[in-house]
Amino acid sequence: MRVEIDPDNPQMMNIKHIVKILKNGGLIAYPTDTIYGIGCDLFNKSAIEKVYQIKKMPRYKPLSFICADLKDISVYAQVSNTAYKIMKRLIPGPYTFILSATRMVPKIMLTKRRTVGIRVPDNNICLSIVRELGNPIISTSASVSKEEILSDPVEIENTFGHSIDIVIDGGVLVSEPSSMIDFTESAPKVIREGKGDITMFV
Repeated sequence: MRVEIDPDNPQMMNIKHIVKILKNGGLIAYPTDTIYGIGCDLFNKSAIEKVYQIKKMPRYKPLSFICADLKDISVYAQVSNTAYKIMKRLIPGPYTFILSATRMVPKIMLTKRRTVGIRVPDNNICLSIVRELGNPIISTSASVSKEEILSDPVEIENTFGHSIDIVIDGGVLVSEPSSMIDFTESAPKVIREGKGDITMFV
């Protein structure tokens, strides 16, 4: 099933329907400010297991998740003063922040390092979903391989339609991964250069 949603003014009726799917353990494909993501409710373990299965991902490979804002991030991750000041300037935006997890993060989401990757994308659709749901959603790329990231919702429906409950069509994206910044050490470190400007870290 694919549903078109206005990326500027997401229709609340559709958002509520999507949130109902998430609360029932469903999987969704949705647009961000970088790529289309596949995700589910952060607190639904069986749904997270399904994400690993359809992406054929090894369990040691961590999944990121999307928060509504900086205040929301601080519930799930330890944010230092330095990280807070920098992140305040960068979000919402095309960045993934690696931070030390708090106890609010489900065990299934944690690596041995007990770190998490968190995003606040500059995209009204996914932020509306997270706000309405009341907690984060999982985010992994709608891709068939590292090299082939799907940017067209019709393609995503054709590829993953049998495995996920709904594809949210926010238009075709120019897919480019987020820049990844690690805040777990004393100085921030760029792990991956992507769409987000990283000049302040170089």
